Parts: sequence; structure tokens; C-alpha cells
Amino acid sequence: MKFAKLEGLGNDYLFTEDSPKNPARAARLLCDRHYGVGADGLVLISKNPDNPDADFAIRIFNPDGSEAEMCGNAIRCLGKYLYDREITTKQKLDIETMRGIIPTVLMVRDGRVYRVKADMGEPIMARSRIPMQYEPGQEDSMVQGEKIYLDDHNTFEFTAISMGNPHIVIWQDDVDNFPVEKYGPMLENYSQFPNRTNVHFVEFVDEDHIKQRVWERGVGETLACGTGACASVVAGVLIGKIKRKSKVELKGGILEIYWSEKDNHVYMTGPCKDVFEGETNII
Repeated sequence: MKFAKLEGLGNDYLFTEDSPKNPARAARLLCDRHYGVGADGLVLISKNPDNPDADFAIRIFNPDGSEAEMCGNAIRCLGKYLYDREITTKQKLDIETMRGIIPTVLMVRDGRVYRVKADMGEPIMARSRIPMQYEPGQEDSMVQGEKIYLDDHNTFEFTAISMGNPHIVIWQDDVDNFPVEKYGPMLENYSQFPNRTNVHFVEFVDEDHIKQRVWERGVGETLACGTGACASVVAGVLIGKIKRKSKVELKGGILEIYWSEKDNHVYMTGPCKDVFEGETNII
């Protein structure tokens, strides 16, 4: 299997046009940072003949073998993979994901993609669609300001939003010193979330600037999360804390997020880079 490794703000993925027999097993082996190549996920690239509206289709597998519905950083890196390798000459691509079609705009300099803007669609706030457990009549309710009680001493107030994959946003005063590795896995696997959830600890910096640390479902702490950055900006706007156009400072760098009032879509812009290419017999 031939592959290429690319990263967006340190969120790194392996991309392949080949088809491993068991993608979940391949992801577990290849993404291992000690015994494999090392990555935050494995992305399978194809074309779907049943969907002529899409230029390409992808499936994303986490290092634990679970399949992710969507990944913002992977979408940006995919655009670079396809254009820089002359698999496409288009600078506007429609990518099919489990979330649906994601329109992307590739920004090219000296013949190579260096940034990508992706239309991440409308944020999903209905409890049943995030998904979360709910009582009869609550399926369309928004989850904002609710609390998770881990134990007698640790209570977290959160906003839940889906960007095609589930996220919870928790505001903290000092994310740099917050024990993400302790509370991230507890919250990821909290019983209210049947498909688990991505967890984001977010600090307010300014009206158009937030700082964020990410505990990614099926991965652990990562340097960045595109869909999570989108969810955090939406959460901040809902409580009147930040502007609709804000920058999100992650451990791996900065993403520009814009939640449009015109179409209710969230737009994400950020960098993408090649790391290396290789071949493996792990298929």
C-alpha cells in the first residue's frame, strides 16, 4: 500500500488511494507511533460512481480503528494531496464524507497548495442529532449550559454541537495548565454520548480570539481539530463571548473560523503541509 503523510497544524494523517482489506486493522497498525508510521488517522481516497456531485470521496479511520464521520484538518490536507500530485487540476473541489459534501477552495502559491478553505456546513445543535441521550420531547432541544458530574469534586458545564461529528465545548480559565489527559477520556466516554464525543477545553482571549486544547475521540490529545475549532466558535458566539469571525489558537497553530449569518454555514481556513511518502505491506 502506497501512502503519503500530511499534516495540518500538527494534526497528521496518512492518505492512500489503495484499498486495505481491513481498514480498521490497517489504521490501528499504521497509526501507532511506536510500531507503525504514526498518525492521527488513516484516510482512504476514492471516487463514488453513485455520487456524480462529488469530485472525490473519503473514509477516515482513527488510530483505535473506529471510523470518523468527518475531519477538518484531513479535508484541508486532502486538497493538497490531490492538487500537488496532479490527481486534479481543479482549485475548487467537492469532497464526499459521512457528513455529506464538503466544498473546498484550494489556495495555490508557486504551483502548490498552502492553505485551504472548507465549507463545513451548518452546525447541528439538536440533541438527537449530535447524538446524545434524551427524554421524550427533548430530541430537538439545544444542549447549552448543561453539566456533567464526573464525581463529587469535578463538574463540567458544556455546550454540545455536531459538525457532522460530536463535540462538547468546556470553557476554562487556563487551558495551558489544565489536565486534559486526565479528564479528556472520562468526558469522551461519558454515558450521555452513545457514539462517544470529542472534547474541547477552551479559553477566552479576546472577542475574536480563543485558545483551545483538544481531546479527540479515538485518538487522545491532538495538536489541532478543525471541526472542533468550528464547534468552539459556534459555542462562543451562542453565549455572546466572541465574534462570528474569530481565530482559534491550538497547540499546532491557528485556524480562521467564520460562522456566516447569511447561510448559517461555518467556514474554516488553515494551512496544510506534506511530510513524506512511503510504502507498507500492512494491508
